[in-house]
Amino acid sequence: MLNDAELLKLFLPELLIEHFEIVKFEEENKILHIYFDEKNTAPKEFSSLLLQSKGFVPEISVDDFPLRGKTVKLHIKRRRWTDTKTGNII
Repeated sequence: MLNDAELLKLFLPELLIEHFEIVKFEEENKILHIYFDEKNTAPKEFSSLLLQSKGFVPEISVDDFPLRGKTVKLHIKRRRWTDTKTGNII
C-alpha cells in the first residue's frame, strides 16, 4: 500500500522527484501546498568541485496544474552549495 507521499509522486514531474524530497503537504482553503527540499546531493555539473551544503536559499512558490479541482502550490527550497576550497557559493 502506498503512503500519501508516495501517491503524490505519481502525479508530479519525475525531475522534481529525482532532485527533491517531499517534506510535507497540507490542504488549506481548497489549496494543496506541497513542500520540497533539495536532496543533499551536489549537482553533477559541479562534480569536479568539493562542495558542502550550507543551508538553503529562499523558498520559491510555483503554481502547478489543478489536482482533482484543487489549486496546487509547490514550495521549493534549493540548497546553497559552498566550494570548500574557494569559499564561493554555487
